[in-house]
Amino acid sequence: MEDFTNETIDTTQLPKFEDVSLSVLHPDYWKVTLINLAVFFLIIGTGVGLLLFFNMELFPFILELSIGFGVLVLLVLFFSRISFKKKGFAFRTHDVLYRNGIIATNTLVIPYNRVQHVALHEGLISRFFGLAKIQIFTAGGSSSDIEIPGIAKEQAENIKQLLMGKIQKQL
Repeated sequence: MEDFTNETIDTTQLPKFEDVSLSVLHPDYWKVTLINLAVFFLIIGTGVGLLLFFNMELFPFILELSIGFGVLVLLVLFFSRISFKKKGFAFRTHDVLYRNGIIATNTLVIPYNRVQHVALHEGLISRFFGLAKIQIFTAGGSSSDIEIPGIAKEQAENIKQLLMGKIQKQL
């Protein structure tokens, strides 16, 4: 029978994920984001316009509504740009890292042995720019799943093959 040991680990000697150089999203993904936001705000703007057209009581507030709508658009654009610049990913020998967040930065580190399924998605607008999104599903449930958007389709396919190979080795 072996003697049980429970040695203390020197945490200062552990590899730091903060030191990993992360890949950024493809620059064309910012265009995809802008087009999606434009469509969203076009729909919202049309709704507000129709509301004003059919409800003349709100017509005196058109200036205030327009200013409020403009401020909302600018805030969403500002925070979307910050979010775009903060996203990054890396694939290492034993795990995948994904960083995102605007105010608080979140970094998910998922070991390959937790990965159960990988999916590649191309949205209508993303496909036009040759981009795809990788979805990595884990054994830990939806809170530990990763979606990495804005990857060149060829690179995304290579990443999917890499991850599928890692999954196959585990079986």
